[in-house]
Amino acid sequence: MKRPFTPWRAALAALASGLALCWPMAHAQAPASPTTAQQFTLANGMTLIVKPDRRAPTATHMVWVRVGAIDEVDGTSGVAHVLEHMMFKGTDTLKPGEFSRRVAALGGRDNAFTSRDATAYHQQVPAERLEDAMRLEADRFANNRWSDDEFQRELQVVKEERRQRTEDSPRARMFEAFNAAIYQASPYRRPIIGWMSDLDAMTPQDARDFYRRWYVPANAALVITGDVDVAQVRDMAERHFGRLPERAVPERKPRTEPPQQGPRRIEYRAVADQALVALAYRAPQWRGGDTPDERDALALTMLSAVLDGYNGARLDRALVQGQGKGGQRVADSASASAGYGLMGRGPQVFTLSAVPARGVSPDAAAAALKAEVERIAREGVQEAELQRVKTQWTASEIYKLDSVFAQAQELGSYWVNGLPIDTGERLLQALRQVTPAQVQDVARRYFADTQLTTAVLVPERRDTAAAR
Repeated sequence: MKRPFTPWRAALAALASGLALCWPMAHAQAPASPTTAQQFTLANGMTLIVKPDRRAPTATHMVWVRVGAIDEVDGTSGVAHVLEHMMFKGTDTLKPGEFSRRVAALGGRDNAFTSRDATAYHQQVPAERLEDAMRLEADRFANNRWSDDEFQRELQVVKEERRQRTEDSPRARMFEAFNAAIYQASPYRRPIIGWMSDLDAMTPQDARDFYRRWYVPANAALVITGDVDVAQVRDMAERHFGRLPERAVPERKPRTEPPQQGPRRIEYRAVADQALVALAYRAPQWRGGDTPDERDALALTMLSAVLDGYNGARLDRALVQGQGKGGQRVADSASASAGYGLMGRGPQVFTLSAVPARGVSPDAAAAALKAEVERIAREGVQEAELQRVKTQWTASEIYKLDSVFAQAQELGSYWVNGLPIDTGERLLQALRQVTPAQVQDVARRYFADTQLTTAVLVPERRDTAAAR
């Protein structure tokens, strides 16, 4: 499966922000027009979401499982991701790797991903071959099988992936340590790919137990978008997924993050060309409602966009172009960033980061990042500036709908977070209502040092690191 490397800015955004034996009847939750997403629940508890888009004769088929790194326990970190690999290694009727060969023979392509909150498997196929893809995926979901030797071979692939993405990158290692410092009780503190010591100790039974525990129909959603008929897709889903045996979803115990009572700071020393500073502040999350915390979450989303939502936004102008206080260039090009998670199954943070320019200390870069937030807290933002980022947000949401895969990914991510299928429209409307006064207010209230975790990558010479 192709898994492109996540650059450090994307990694930071991820911090701020983790695939009955009878014929059951499905029950629509709400009537909808032919081009609106519709949601059904099969008798075995599996969710079906269908959204027709007739602009091209293609369809996206996704299975989302509400299980990710957040559901792992200490000692088996990375097992959700390892299992994602193993799901390509065969069933009672398919040999290792045959799943992807079958999809390719249909004229399609397939992949998968694991996040903090979910695992998702997806295929894009000609619309007339959708049922063939569904038959393959239903078989894999219910009948995943592989030998211990196959597991050990694939585990080496995952370990090499960790070496290339994390251990060979000082910045990635720093962000891994940063993440572990931000969270204490939350499972978000563990890396999605897992600690290497846990991968070294992982057994085939660990992955099999995780599969049997979490891959149950009531913990999964089938999302279909593209040139499809809702009634036909519903009938297919009943034939292939609806027949899978019903099982209860395991109880999830709360792992509530305790309040942060003071600033935290780590210095990560490694052989590197440049320093890097990252700041994370505790922040609320949006759950689709209208509570005070959720209104703050919407305002923080707009604050993030004002700081770093477009080329030449505030952080770029002040830190990179040198238009801030003192007129000094503080950060390297394209390195000053802001991010905010907004949604997720676990706690969220607001992040700021920068690569200090030559001759600038990490502490000076951190002070410059804070200064831009303090400026908004003091002076506020103009209505025109806020309107600009709202317009850009709206445009990006509209452009995203050009892709049937993006539509399926959005619908699946909303389901994972327990949100209704019209969340995209409701979120857009809620963001449009955010006022400059609200943005200024959250800039004043959420950026106290008591809620701050700071990470600094400290470059070392190779001989110094070797001696240490």
